[in-house]
Amino acid sequence: MNRSACLQECNQVPVSNQDRLPLPALLALAMAAFITILTEALPAGLLPLMAQSLTVSEALVGQLVTIYAIGSLLAAIPLTAVTQSWRRRPLLLIAISGFAVVNAVTAVSDSYTITLVARFFAGVFAGLLWALVAGYAGRMVPEHLKGRAIAIAMAGTPIALSLGIPAGTFLGAAWGWRVTFGLMSILTVILVVWVTAKVPDFPGQARGKGVALRTVFTLPGIRPILFVTLVYVLAHNILYTYIAPFLVPVGIADRIDLVLLVFGVAALLGIWIVGVLIDRRLRELVLISTTLFALAALALGLVGNVPAAVYASVAVWGLAFGGSATLFQTALAKTAGEATDVAQSMMVTVWNIAIAGGGIVGGILLETFSVSVFPWSVLALLVAALVVTGVARSHGFPSSR
Repeated sequence: MNRSACLQECNQVPVSNQDRLPLPALLALAMAAFITILTEALPAGLLPLMAQSLTVSEALVGQLVTIYAIGSLLAAIPLTAVTQSWRRRPLLLIAISGFAVVNAVTAVSDSYTITLVARFFAGVFAGLLWALVAGYAGRMVPEHLKGRAIAIAMAGTPIALSLGIPAGTFLGAAWGWRVTFGLMSILTVILVVWVTAKVPDFPGQARGKGVALRTVFTLPGIRPILFVTLVYVLAHNILYTYIAPFLVPVGIADRIDLVLLVFGVAALLGIWIVGVLIDRRLRELVLISTTLFALAALALGLVGNVPAAVYASVAVWGLAFGGSATLFQTALAKTAGEATDVAQSMMVTVWNIAIAGGGIVGGILLETFSVSVFPWSVLALLVAALVVTGVARSHGFPSSR
């Protein structure tokens, strides 16, 4: 029997096809992540413009970011549980289409209350989408390519942070903030067509076969991954949320755009490195990422009054953080197996708790002490993450085989 006939009869896939990533489909997921992050964070860059247009204070406009996180926090787990039996592509299209609606409403609304409601539902759609992306990417490829596929799907996050938000802020200043949200809505409509054409469909869990939340939470390795994610992202958000006041004593607060650009470019490099190595060196990459972030925090604590040291530390921090979401989501997907979507909904919840917690904890530290304690608080959290990662050698962050 020749090779071609054997492949047909045995229903096998040639090795070349097994190692081929479905790039159009994965890039569609990356675009979804890009739009999600941009929708979440853009009000921060357009704060004065939106405040003037909606005739409210900048502090109230800032709550448009908070309400988005609350929507994600409240929706991710229950929506994922309810939709376990739904086919995946229609569910993905619902989540993506939601962004077209809420961004269009935001673009035309003259009412702060209506805008606030739209932002809450944007967070709801985000909670559903983030619970889907990693598991969706993993199902498109064989086991040995899961990490790389998730890395590509998550690439939209650092691109949005490093390029999308500065570009959106520039467009908002030049043409008006409403134009920016309108353009995002148009991009989302294009993405709906892209997903329909290129992203494969998958079945959900059979009715009655869904996995209970408690069952997933008690799987070996799940809790260590969620804990490490919580403290790592909390550490990041304490520093990232209050980066502007942190730069004041150094004398480079007026160069915050350059500081964030350095962070963003380094983050892009970080996610590329993770994408290349993650399927072979997941545990090592988590340890390296956490250690690099800890060293950056230590440097900021010791020589954070030297501008050159701040730029270098921010670059190392960005390099460490860039691939972190991919690392944690891949570890969770590999640990949860068939229950990936439920596990990822927990990840979304933990991530948004850390975002909100970063703002709260950072604000308390700023008011009670000063920005000088930020690096040491971050360092303490990262040491805890290193300890738990080190212990979770058998489950959660297993050693490479």
